[in-house]
Amino acid sequence: MKVILKQDIKGVGKKDQIINAADGYARNYLFPKNLAVPADTGNMNNLKAKNESVAFRKGVDFKEAQEIAEKMKKITVKIPVKAGDNGKLFGGVTAKEIAETLKKDFNIDVDKKKVLLTETIKVAGCTKVDIKLNEGVMATVQVMVVPK
Repeated sequence: MKVILKQDIKGVGKKDQIINAADGYARNYLFPKNLAVPADTGNMNNLKAKNESVAFRKGVDFKEAQEIAEKMKKITVKIPVKAGDNGKLFGGVTAKEIAETLKKDFNIDVDKKKVLLTETIKVAGCTKVDIKLNEGVMATVQVMVVPK
């Protein structure tokens, strides 16, 4: 019996996957626990519409991410930080601070986990920082650390 899985099932398949399941397994386990639905024409059409919707949304998100990446090429993020006499910073500039400054100054909302810093910036000056905006879309931003 062909069924459409409603969620991931270990050893069986992933969500929205169409599988061949034994009749008894489908009727006695998958259907009562609401883990799958029969792969009839109505459910197949619903799955197709859902997949098309997801694909369209991914395309729109991808285009938006590319536009933001183009904007970010021209941006220089200035972050004032306390520093000692020799130019060494007290503490450092983290991904969280970069994300907050982008939101506050340029109204670009970026998750701090998407800011790719290997370690905190501990010296004053310009640094290029990569930001992952979407799957396959990377942006590079100039971060200028200015001592107060």
